[in-house]
Order: sequence, then C-alpha cells, then structure tokens
Amino acid sequence: MSSWLRVVVGALAATTVAVTTACAPASLPVEVGPAPTSTASQAPLQVTGASGAPPTLEYEKPFAVVQRGSRTVWPGTGDVLERDDPVLLNLYAQDGRDGTELQNTYRTAPAAYTMTEKSLGSHLFESLEGERVGARLLLMEEQDGVPVLLVVDVLPVRASGVEGETPGENLPQVGLDDLGAPTIRVPRGVEPPTELVVHPLIRGSGQQVRAGQILTVEFTAVRWSDGSVIDTTWTKDTPPQSAEIGIGRLVEGWDQGLLEQTVGSQVMLVVPPRDGHANTKSRLAGETVVYVVDILDAHKLDAREAGVEEENQKKEG
Repeated sequence: MSSWLRVVVGALAATTVAVTTACAPASLPVEVGPAPTSTASQAPLQVTGASGAPPTLEYEKPFAVVQRGSRTVWPGTGDVLERDDPVLLNLYAQDGRDGTELQNTYRTAPAAYTMTEKSLGSHLFESLEGERVGARLLLMEEQDGVPVLLVVDVLPVRASGVEGETPGENLPQVGLDDLGAPTIRVPRGVEPPTELVVHPLIRGSGQQVRAGQILTVEFTAVRWSDGSVIDTTWTKDTPPQSAEIGIGRLVEGWDQGLLEQTVGSQVMLVVPPRDGHANTKSRLAGETVVYVVDILDAHKLDAREAGVEEENQKKEG
C-alpha cells in the first residue's frame, strides 16, 4: 500500500492513476485503426494551445503524410535529453484522415519512457534527441496506412528551480544524488512536530497545483521514528506516480501541503498521524512520515473523463 494514499478501514479509498513505463512502440507510441480509403495532398498543419493542456491541430482533412518528419513547436529551457535517461512525456495524437483522437495522456497521466530507440521507437527518439525539457514537438508519420499526427510535450523528471532555505536543525535534512534522488536524515533525539510542516526545498517555475488536477510526482517517504524508507519511486524501473489532488484521495498532509506549490518544485512534508493515516488500519496509523516530493506535472482531468469519473464515484457511493 502506498504511503501517500488515504486508507479507510484497511481499504483503499481511491485509485491512483499510475504512470507505467510504456511498451516499446514499432515507431510512434500510438495505436491506429484501419487503413484509409482516400488520400489528399499534404496540407499545412498548425499547432496551437498553451503548455499544460491538450493542443489544437488545424489542417485540411484528410491529411496525407508525404514524408515523415518532425518540428519543434517551441523549444525547452530545461535539461537536455540524454541517451538512457528517463523521459516523461505528455502525448496527444490524431488520425489525420478525420481528426479522430488516437491518444491523449491529458485524460490520465504522462507516459514514462527511457531515452532509447527501443523504448521510444526510432522516429520519436530521433526527434527528441538534443531537445530540452519543456519543449513541444510535432511528429508526422504514416503508420499502418494511417496518417498519425502526434504532439509531444517533454516534462521534467526531477525538481528544478530556485533553492529554498535549508530546514532548521530540528527538521530532517535532505541530500540529493546525481539523478536527483533524495536521502532524508531525521534528527536524532528530537520529538516529531505535532502540526503539518511544509518546507519547499526547491521552488519550480511552473503553474500552481490546483485541487482536482492530476498530480505526477517522484517521492521518497521515511518514518520519523527510525528514519527507515517506507516508500519511494526513486528505484530502477519504478515510474513516477500520479493521482488527483485536493479531493480527499491522498493523505491530508499531501492535499494541504502540495496545493498551490508550483510544478518543478521539491517539497518536504512532515506529516503527523492526524494528517496521515490516523484512525485507519494502516501500518503507518501512528507514524509521523517525512516525504520529499518532486512535482513533475499537474493538469486538469479532461472534462469528458471527469464526467465518467464522477459517475463512477456516484455508483460506488
């Protein structure tokens, strides 16, 4: 059981939207339908829309891909993507014949890959090579006879921004390895705080986290009582994790402490039992838990998906 999800009477009160490492695609990571029945000369294609939301594609239909290619809609300003590094992407794809949506990670959560041809497919790998975090790309390719138009947003895989103040001596201290994975050192002989502590270690420059958004994070959690690690995503083959925030699906300490923080931030939360798993059958019911959370992405659940989710909640209730 994950330490950041709310547990009630021993049962999971909500389901995470887990980000999984995607299977190796043949070329683009998009499933397509039957081959087209008509063709047309390739027309201009425009991509509009702001970062953090699905793009709008404007083109004459049907769209024929004369030659596969890619272009940078806007460049990134973050770290350069390096071979074998983890890469986190938001993907939006359309069938160029009629504009049918083929893929939209804004309905769920970003997709985690490794920066290799095997993981991404040759075309996407080649297009991403040398790009920076924050870039938006457009890829065009005919796949199984279908013109696939794919927009890719490159998301951060670790916190990046302005360093905050070092926590006081009565609070845990945090060190980072070369990849950004935290080590948390709990002060010995110090009683844990009885109130929630929210301490930004790095302040990112992205949008603020709002209630109801899908939040995607890397995190490590340790017990205050002995400093032992009880949960972490910073292990090999473990992707970042995602869930809705601010609606009671996460422990109260996360819902309170991460709202209005900015994407790109790293935040230390010291969560006393009452803001964690108190009054549950969780093994952490009486524990103060220290979390270090890297906020990688936050976006609003697609309106159509939200309607389905709301209906499912009513049925469960």
